[in-house]
Amino acid sequence: MKDKVLLLGMMGCGKSTVGAALSSRVGWPYLDNDVLLERTAGARAPEILAAQGDQALREAESRVLTVMLALPGPVIAGLPASVVLLDDDRARIVGAGAHVVWLRTSPAVLARRVGSGAGRPRLGNDPLTALRALGAERNTYFEEVADQVIDTDALPAGAIAKAIVGALDLDPV
Repeated sequence: MKDKVLLLGMMGCGKSTVGAALSSRVGWPYLDNDVLLERTAGARAPEILAAQGDQALREAESRVLTVMLALPGPVIAGLPASVVLLDDDRARIVGAGAHVVWLRTSPAVLARRVGSGAGRPRLGNDPLTALRALGAERNTYFEEVADQVIDTDALPAGAIAKAIVGALDLDPV
């Protein structure tokens, strides 16, 4: 049985919400990528991007992946979406022996969920257009590493958590 669940997807796909719901259902701890990024890098993603640039942010997010993969299971982790852009990080995700779930969400729903995009520097003044471009860049990679793909547009977090539990054949707590 796999004892790690890695949640992947674009910002606004529900990694944090689904991670918390899954954690409640199975009793495993959930680790949020944004929280770990701030703890390991000493700053939030927008601050790193503004002060040091995109490359520094991607390196910091890759370090978050390293921390998450090194943790003993059982654990549920929401991964930074950009880690799929690097060949080495994709290989580490696939080789981790974890159950990788892509929370696939349409750009329109993502844009609705992130609203104005405040605090999300990659979205600029037009979140929908930015999310479409980011998805075009990342979706193939998400699919490449995923063991399970769940379309989240119309599903509540509890139903998504239940689908993950079912795929893993876990007993809810």
